[in-house]
Amino acid sequence: MTTSFDSLDPDVLDRAASVIKCLGHPLRLRILDALEHGELTVSQLQNLCGATQAAVSQQLSTLKGRGIVDSRRVGANVYYWITEPKVTAILGCIRSCDLP
Repeated sequence: MTTSFDSLDPDVLDRAASVIKCLGHPLRLRILDALEHGELTVSQLQNLCGATQAAVSQQLSTLKGRGIVDSRRVGANVYYWITEPKVTAILGCIRSCDLP
């Protein structure tokens, strides 16, 4: 018996896997949870996430390198925001899972 189903495009699966793999870090998830509400600076993210400047900067660099966030400089501040639309859906799934 054969089953018919709509398969996902391999390119879509590759991109989704890349995003999901990158999100597999607790601090990155906290950062993205904070950024979901709008642009924030590294200092603001430090305070919200309870992490060091170095740790936040390192994770932002990883997220930016994967195209998940972007940044802009305004004077001495660098503002970050989410650019990957899948992130909001993934965070929503995490919230709805009611994980212990």
